[in-house]
Amino acid sequence: MLLFGLPVVQILIFGYVIRNEILDVKVAILDNSKDEVTREITSKILSSDFFILKDNINITKDIDKIFKDGEVKEVIIFESDFAEKLEKYGSADIQLLADASDPNSASLVVNYTQGIIANYIKGINLQIKQPLQIVSRVRMMYNPELKSAFMFVPGTMAMILMLVSAMMTSISIVREKEFGTMEALLVSPLKPLQIILGKVSPYVLLSFVNAVSIIFLGYLVFGLPIRGSIILLLAVSILFITLALSLGILISTFSRSMQIAMVISVFTLMLPTILLSGFIFPIENMPEILQWLSYIVPPRYFVTIIRNIMLKGTDLAHIWPETSVIIGMTLVFITLSALKFKIRLE
Repeated sequence: MLLFGLPVVQILIFGYVIRNEILDVKVAILDNSKDEVTREITSKILSSDFFILKDNINITKDIDKIFKDGEVKEVIIFESDFAEKLEKYGSADIQLLADASDPNSASLVVNYTQGIIANYIKGINLQIKQPLQIVSRVRMMYNPELKSAFMFVPGTMAMILMLVSAMMTSISIVREKEFGTMEALLVSPLKPLQIILGKVSPYVLLSFVNAVSIIFLGYLVFGLPIRGSIILLLAVSILFITLALSLGILISTFSRSMQIAMVISVFTLMLPTILLSGFIFPIENMPEILQWLSYIVPPRYFVTIIRNIMLKGTDLAHIWPETSVIIGMTLVFITLSALKFKIRLE
């Protein structure tokens, strides 16, 4: 399975996940002119395979809210009297606002939009003597300098917490089984729950220290801002650590050796965190089956929460869906672990 199965799985997943193009990016449009030209440009943008209209907004103050909701990656703003200015002065402005919490995707989204606009105006200029010009004014929201660290630090934090909490916990418990010391612990006055808590509690502290260290280094070294509540950020980190620990305990109940626990951890934790969490590769670019599969990957929700709190300054009102999923997954893993855990070793 390792020699022949793993290469096939990896080439298929990497082949579909790693893409340089964008697909089905959700955009919002603020059309202050609502004339024939703006409608034509909007139609050109939305008729491509790259963009999907999420919402039409009417006022500027809605822009921040729609970005914080997390689905819209770009807002396209047409200035007032767009067609009139284009005809009278030969030039009109379009403002492109992109969510640069993922700087690579933001750059691609803006470039694709500018390309469609350029093709539109090129087609018009072929029919007239005096060339017209549409000026695209770009603003990268939340990460104006397009620092890649703003994307990688939250993802790295999710991966480290998942690996330290879940993998080390599962290996630690399985090690006791493999060396026979778990049997001695189980015949002691200690209850199974006390034994498990004793094994996982060091990793709670270690993981929390890791989380604080990553946040501190991200701020100090890379200038990663913390625009939201630091208390909310740490609380969600502890919640994710608890989820990872419960998943590690569940893995330990299925494993008879440390090698098996490590292999299961790599397949179920490390690779999905890197590939399917949105850590590196945008989920909306993936095939639909992988997008559905990403819904069962816990780091997907944690990465979204961390980016929103740190970069966008969102509060609990905007991240409660992802937080609820993490809580639900934690309860499921704890319940399954309790049902699977056996007082007597087979």
